[in-house]
Order: sequence, then C-alpha cells, then structure tokens
Amino acid sequence: MKKISFLFVLFLMAIPLKTVADDFVRGDVNLDGNVSISDVTCLIDYLLSNQWPEEQPQPENTDFTVGGVTFTMVYVEGGMFTMGATAEQTNASENEKPAHQVTLSSFFICSTEVTQELWLAVMGSNPASSIGFNMPVEHVSWNDCQDFIVKLNTLTGQNFRLPTEAEWEYAARGGTKSQGFIYSGSNTINDVAWFSSVLTSSQTHSVALKAANELGIYDMSGNVWEWCQDWYGSYSTAQTNPTGPDSGTYKLLRGGGAYNSSNHHRVSYRHYCNPTANYNYDVNGKLCLLGLRLALSYSD
Repeated sequence: MKKISFLFVLFLMAIPLKTVADDFVRGDVNLDGNVSISDVTCLIDYLLSNQWPEEQPQPENTDFTVGGVTFTMVYVEGGMFTMGATAEQTNASENEKPAHQVTLSSFFICSTEVTQELWLAVMGSNPASSIGFNMPVEHVSWNDCQDFIVKLNTLTGQNFRLPTEAEWEYAARGGTKSQGFIYSGSNTINDVAWFSSVLTSSQTHSVALKAANELGIYDMSGNVWEWCQDWYGSYSTAQTNPTGPDSGTYKLLRGGGAYNSSNHHRVSYRHYCNPTANYNYDVNGKLCLLGLRLALSYSD
C-alpha cells in the first residue's frame, strides 16, 4: 500500500491541476470524494495519452455505401441491462419472463431497417409486396437474409450480420441512454411506430419518418418485423453476450409491424417463425411482414 501511495504522489507531482473545473480535487479524477486505484489508472492513461478520461474520443457512427446506396451503422456502447418483462412492459407474455441481467460488448446497429433500395443494390431483385425504394424490404426469410448478408460482406469487405436478440433489445431500449420507455423511443406509440389501429392504416412506410429512439435509431417499434440471429428459446439466468440456443425450430423476430397491434411493438415482445418463411401471422391472425436490420461487431 505504501508503494502505491508513493507512486501516486509521483503521478500527482507530474500532473497539472485541471483548470476547467475550479472545484477539481487533485487526483480525484471521477470527483467521488475519494482517491482510489481507479483514479491512479485514469491518471496513468492521462500521462500516456495527454487526454483526461472524459475527453477520450468515442467511436463514431459509420456510413457505408453499396451500389450508390448509403446506410448508417450506429455505435452502441456496451453495458448491462435488464432484458425481458421489466416493470413498464405491461401485458408481457410468459416467454418474456423472467426478466434477467445481460451484459453486452459494444457493437454497431443500422439506424434503419434494410431498405428495398439497398436490398436491390445487393441482390438485384426486390421481393417486397409494397414497393418503395426507401421503404423497408419485406417478404424475406431468415435464410434470404443470410444470403443477402453474404453478398453484402463480399461487396464491402465487412462482417455484417443480424443482431442477436439481446443486442436488438438493448439497442431498442436505448442502450446506456435508455429512459425506460415501453416502445423504442417513447411511451406514446404514435411518436415512433407504424402499427395497426382504428386511427392508422395498416401499411409499411418509408424508414425514418417517425421519431428516433435515444440512440438515434428508427423504426425499432413497428413498420416490419426484424429477424434476429438467434434460435428461439426460453430465457435463463444472467448472461454475457448471449447468442441463444445452439439449435432449434424457429428463429426470433422483434419489433412488430405495420399490420400488428401496439402490444407487439413493446421493446421486450418476442415473436418467432420458421427460418424458411418470408411472412407469418401473429396471435390475432394479422399479417407479419418480415424484414431485417444489420449489425456489426465492434473491436477496439
């Protein structure tokens, strides 16, 4: 302990006072009133980088262009969150339980659902039933999505993939910026989602017309259902970077669609379908249009 204290004094002698904060306690980097080993680590980082910890640059959102079509991958800082039937998720189904702690590494996720324009640029055809270049592609199976991703990765040299179910829910909830909304970005579904009600027509719309969530991601509630990478299965205990069961019959879908009721658009709602199917029906017999959103792993 004396060695640590002695080294710490040497660091303090070498580090100037932080002039932007008059009440900054010398050595107390995180301003918690204590000088701890974590503060020493931060000060070592400062000596090496000449930047205070809060000034360290954060990864930025990244744009990619394929065949003249540009899409944005949003950086999602990793962290811990409660997945599943949390208190605000009223009318939760049994397969959303138990609510459990999940820890995720940082990753990127597309700011919008894959559009028909991007799908056409990669695949050379458009399977959608409602045509519009800036509308989400739909009538695509999980297997179709894998074919699309293989071709996209060949064109870009990247390793795009579908998000895991945990990544999808974490991003939909707003990641580290989450405000605990029922839907992705709001407690008022009309603000953020295209869905079926007596006041709205049941049809898909161009992406990013509704408000974004806390991370700047659009349409994670509504418009089209989005395939996840995982096989469908029951929840278990706390996990780190979960990827679902090793095998199964159905693949997971999230987010709800334009033909489905508001309950399906909650951030914890789970749906599933055979990976060969390119459309499905919900428990009320309403059409589920199936689309996708891209993810990309982040490495330091």
